[in-house]
Amino acid sequence: MISAFHHQPDRGALRTQKAWIPLSENQLAAGRCQDIAWELAGTTRGLDLSITAEETPLKEWVLRWDLEFPLNCRFLGGAWERGYGDMEWRGFVPERVMPWYFLADNGQEVLCFGVKVQPHALCYWTVDPHGFSLHLDLRCGGEGVRLQGRKLPAASVVFHRCGLAAFPALQRFLKVLSPQPLLPSQPVYGSNNWYYAYGNSSQEEILQDTDYLLSLTQGLENPPTMVIDDGWQVFHNQEPGYNGGPWRQGNEKFPDMAGLARQISTRGARPGIWVRLLWNRDPQIPSSWRSRRDPEYLDPTVPEVLRYVQEDIRTLRAWGYTLIKHDFSTFDLLGRWGFQMGSQITDGGWRFADETVTTAEAILHLYQAIYQASQGALILGCNCMGHLGAGWMHLNRTGDDTSGRLWERTRKMGVNTLAFTLPMHGSFFAIDADCVGVTGEIPWELNRQWLWLLAESGTPLFTSIRPGVLTPDQEEEVRQAFALASRHTCAEALPLDWQNNTCPESWLLSHQKRSFSWFPAQGALDLTT
Repeated sequence: MISAFHHQPDRGALRTQKAWIPLSENQLAAGRCQDIAWELAGTTRGLDLSITAEETPLKEWVLRWDLEFPLNCRFLGGAWERGYGDMEWRGFVPERVMPWYFLADNGQEVLCFGVKVQPHALCYWTVDPHGFSLHLDLRCGGEGVRLQGRKLPAASVVFHRCGLAAFPALQRFLKVLSPQPLLPSQPVYGSNNWYYAYGNSSQEEILQDTDYLLSLTQGLENPPTMVIDDGWQVFHNQEPGYNGGPWRQGNEKFPDMAGLARQISTRGARPGIWVRLLWNRDPQIPSSWRSRRDPEYLDPTVPEVLRYVQEDIRTLRAWGYTLIKHDFSTFDLLGRWGFQMGSQITDGGWRFADETVTTAEAILHLYQAIYQASQGALILGCNCMGHLGAGWMHLNRTGDDTSGRLWERTRKMGVNTLAFTLPMHGSFFAIDADCVGVTGEIPWELNRQWLWLLAESGTPLFTSIRPGVLTPDQEEEVRQAFALASRHTCAEALPLDWQNNTCPESWLLSHQKRSFSWFPAQGALDLTT
């Protein structure tokens, strides 16, 4: 058993712009230090945390609970913005940053700790054999937020003790953390040509892909979605590596974006489109709208920027796109990928234009603005903080990119993503573990397993198939997988070996045990070399 504990923390600390301030249990209970005040309001499941300061810039608030964990405990935490093939159960790693929530499992019971979705602070947990700590990052960008007397509802903390096995325990807990998800009205599936075209595409090729997709989904009651990825925007390939805006017209290969959406729809598919909203070299954008961290990017705490972004979304919607995938916003805001963040999500030395909002609030306001401008379109987030996006996006890419060229990347990113974020599916949003990339460079016996695992998991199934690569028999398998994905929303999918394997091979799918063989003859490869 894990020893009992009380909801009120045993001690804490505040980090201001200038100093760390330790707080004893009595000082925490007093609720005030200098011009800083806070509340730790008890709830039936945990605590509602709020804080304010008149003049002092606040950077971090740490709360510590004493708790003796058994030495055989293993722990699982969340991810800042998505997984990178690195989600796993581990023993004690005191410096391990576990964003948003964590589970402790000693084989007899599971203890769950987390914050509800849409907190106004960026929250992570650390744990050691003698207790656990909640760290609330209150910064505005890389420096202390200036609340100026405003009361910040920082987070709602939830504790849950469960006798279930770890996977159903996490499923149940995440429903508590996200009681009002925004979900698609029916399963989402389809095609995206990124993993064979990689941006080298055209309007004509998109229509050919649409026709091919429809040939593989003919007769299905729920139509597929054809997503246009990077490559359509007017400044595409303006210079190497640039994939930003403007977003209100296509280029010479995509001369009529509204007409393209109509043609996709007329053929019988749903039109979707990709966009990177915060990287925009539109010469009409004033310098005052740009980030203090890096003027290449827009600052969403500037009200005019949010209005501009919303007009981009309304433009896509007016063209006729019914799924809008917005990408790269976490990197564009903070300058780091999730695997680079740890306890410091961005560099110091800068704030957003509005110095009175936390980074979490800046992100929340962006997601909310996008959703409000979407006019009924499905929103698919990518490189987004899912804990902040739950309730503002219908789907979320919960892992880094798979591949159409390198199986090892699909194995590492895709399988790990699906196994460890599957408990979010239906409680936070519909999780997208990314595409099946079919180019002929990856053996079909490996790709087909990934295809069927996605289809049977009940999560969105997107493929990226180069025309002419599949044999007739392989095309028939894809038809069957699409048919299943088109109607499958509440599958019983469970990675049986996920506590001992970052790439689970043993799965329970629709009450039947299935084994997968993810490794080619030479075994796993190191993607960093």
